[in-house]
Amino acid sequence: MWGEYSRLHSHLLWLGLFADSLGFESLFYQAWKIRESILDEMEATTGGRVIQGVCKVGGVRRDVANSFLSDMDDRLDEIEDEMKDLTNVFLNDYTLTKRLVGKGVLSKEDAYYLGAAGPTARGSGLDLDARSTGYLAYGDIGFKPVVEKGGDGYARCAVRCKELFQSVEIIRRVITDMPEGDVFTPVKGNPDGEYFSRSEQPRGEVIHYLKGNGTKHLAQFRVRTPTLTNIPPLVSILAGCELADVPQIVLTIDPCIGCMER
Repeated sequence: MWGEYSRLHSHLLWLGLFADSLGFESLFYQAWKIRESILDEMEATTGGRVIQGVCKVGGVRRDVANSFLSDMDDRLDEIEDEMKDLTNVFLNDYTLTKRLVGKGVLSKEDAYYLGAAGPTARGSGLDLDARSTGYLAYGDIGFKPVVEKGGDGYARCAVRCKELFQSVEIIRRVITDMPEGDVFTPVKGNPDGEYFSRSEQPRGEVIHYLKGNGTKHLAQFRVRTPTLTNIPPLVSILAGCELADVPQIVLTIDPCIGCMER
């Protein structure tokens, strides 16, 4: 559930920055206004607005009362209505679509061979989403990735817009089907061995590798972020484009340079 709330806040942050890059200041403010509601829910349940420290080995640090879960479900109705008005502008406004359609095209073949991830890959018709592997509860809810075939800036924007509503539906499903029971299982000892994980962040697939040696200190830990793997596709996307389109084309991969440098 928190992963999908994180996806909501990340996509809304991106939509605001994207609107700003295209000169739509009021749209920027509206996107970030809705994002504040998402951050309020995250802070109330995890203690953090963006960075959560609620997960731990064996489960989570705190429970969420059923009454609060029910209130969260009700508040999603208002948030969803606001997002419908917001995304309608991104997907249907003439000026915005004029700047996005046919700009920064990445073919399905190039997206695959250059290693595109996340909305960058799915905007080019690739059905790639680590949530499809069934980790966590995604295997129990019939998850299907949002895919667009245009391969341009509009398609990558459309993927994120549609994923907003998909995340809302996933959160509602989790709230409804949340089982009773303990929120964590006590775990003793220190890791001894190797572990490799794949999960789907808002920008795309992230890979974590760690190696333990039986002590409280890890022997090795590495992270491969989605921004790093989306840089080669970006180089291909930018080839031959007009200079005025460069800022918005770069933003369509939702780059996080700080993450990439890790």
